[in-house]
Amino acid sequence: MSLKGKTLFITGGSRGIGLAIAVRAARDGANVTIAAKTAEPHPKLPGTIYTAAEEIEKAGGKCLPVLCDIRDEAQVMSAVNQTVEKFGGIDVLVNNASAISLTNTMATDMKKYDLMNGINARGTYLSGRCCLPHLKKAKNPHILTLSPPLDMKAKWFGPNVAYSIAKWGMSMCTLGWSEEFRKDGIAANSLWPRTTIATAAVKMIGGDPLITKSRTPEIMADAAHAILTKPSREFTGNFCIDDVVLWQNGVRDFSKYAVTPGTKDKDLQIDFFVPDDTPQLA
Repeated sequence: MSLKGKTLFITGGSRGIGLAIAVRAARDGANVTIAAKTAEPHPKLPGTIYTAAEEIEKAGGKCLPVLCDIRDEAQVMSAVNQTVEKFGGIDVLVNNASAISLTNTMATDMKKYDLMNGINARGTYLSGRCCLPHLKKAKNPHILTLSPPLDMKAKWFGPNVAYSIAKWGMSMCTLGWSEEFRKDGIAANSLWPRTTIATAAVKMIGGDPLITKSRTPEIMADAAHAILTKPSREFTGNFCIDDVVLWQNGVRDFSKYAVTPGTKDKDLQIDFFVPDDTPQLA
């Protein structure tokens, strides 16, 4: 139940959920490549690949920060090659990088459409394709994609069809890869939060009022850790919800993950794309 000595390739992990997953793995003594675009401080977003690396190494891991636009095949391949050269292989791919615009059809021009689909669906596919030869050599290889369950209902597409297409594209990679890579023993799973998570993206959408009704990124990090330490041949093709994963692993108190101490679970903001039949936890 440890990621000690494992190498994780994480896309877009300079902040938020991706960084939290990296730090959790680092506490085990994992190696982490952060492949992301932010090398210089952003006026509205916290963190760079270098500040992420400092945090990861402070937590006990080793980190390779790589400036990488996952829409660019040459850059992704270079980042993968640098990872293998430094750490000797790749055990885990975390498809975390994502772009969001919750806008309707007329408010979503083709530049926004291409950005979201280029990063979300295409970037996930490209990262998987580049990491595949190395995952095949790993002892317990996992691909974990931060994307929602394939709950194909019109209500998830109507308000923001372009974004939904891009996120479902990531989930369809999970569905396809779980079958395609089954014979290779490579697990492919998706992970999604039940509630909104306190990230820069969520703050840009709903401001501080939404942040106060959210959970911290650590719940996603702990759920990811639980998934990535499972036997890859036994756990694949799953669309997981964060607190359900932790409940199944014995967690009963989720209060520590609330941004606002004392907030009851029922008062938290449910995230987009959470299926109506998601198990309710007692």
